[in-house]
Amino acid sequence: MSAVTKKICMVGDFGVGKTSLIRRFVERQFSDRYLSTVGVKISRKTVTLANDQPLKLLIWDLEGKTKFKAIAPTYLQGSSGVLLVADATRTETIQGLTQHMQDFLTVNPQGYIAVALNKADLIDSDARPVLEKHLTAAGDRMLATHWTSAKTGQNVDLLFETLANAF
Repeated sequence: MSAVTKKICMVGDFGVGKTSLIRRFVERQFSDRYLSTVGVKISRKTVTLANDQPLKLLIWDLEGKTKFKAIAPTYLQGSSGVLLVADATRTETIQGLTQHMQDFLTVNPQGYIAVALNKADLIDSDARPVLEKHLTAAGDRMLATHWTSAKTGQNVDLLFETLANAF
């Protein structure tokens, strides 16, 4: 049986761990070396959905956004979903998720959203409720928020599977 292909985008500020999450999910590897993504890098991985159907994911790793540089809407076009990534050790990256969400929904109003609060291995669990209050809802387009760690692998597969099973 041939797999359906879906495009998903990884969006977030510089240095939040988008590339590391993809590398952990696709290659089962982690590196402490920081390599900034320039433009976009596309990775592929086939997953098996809850209904036993194969799904090929085209994962677009978009370069990080700052207040001076917007994500090109053309990168977001045709995406079935987005994984919004924030660095749990940097509150400003969590606050920035609202704008990333709006940018995505402007281009893909029917797209699905999952959030990764990455670098969870560096955060005391008592701090999590305080950080979560910075998140805003995306209504029925928001699937879930997961505390992830590309370093340990915590919830990385769950993050991608959550989005894949929504299609």
